[in-house]
Amino acid sequence: QVRLVESGGGSVEAGGSLRLSCKGLGVVFGSYCMGWFRQVAGAEREGVAAIYTGGGATYYADSVKGRFTISQDYVNKTVYLQMDNLRPEDSAVYYCASSSEVWWPLQQREYNYWGQGTQVTVSS
Repeated sequence: QVRLVESGGGSVEAGGSLRLSCKGLGVVFGSYCMGWFRQVAGAEREGVAAIYTGGGATYYADSVKGRFTISQDYVNKTVYLQMDNLRPEDSAVYYCASSSEVWWPLQQREYNYWGQGTQVTVSS
């Protein structure tokens, strides 16, 4: 049974930083891919960043490259999304996702397990 528990959302001014955490209960670190997605009302869920927990390969959406960093704590089975230089357009509900077989890490259809979501609001 996999359960993803997210934390770390909140409100920040443009240019500020937030760090999201996702604890993967039941996730086999070393075999799973973990991703972060975001969604605003009325829009498709967008892949933001992903990491293969086995080899550590990371992937980023063009819109966040150079500003967001995904990382993992293998021992504590936690994935982080460090978000720096935040912009108002980064405001969304952010979701953690996980799956054992992922070919396209930033595509939501690849993932079987999802967290409950955490709100990020960036004011100008």
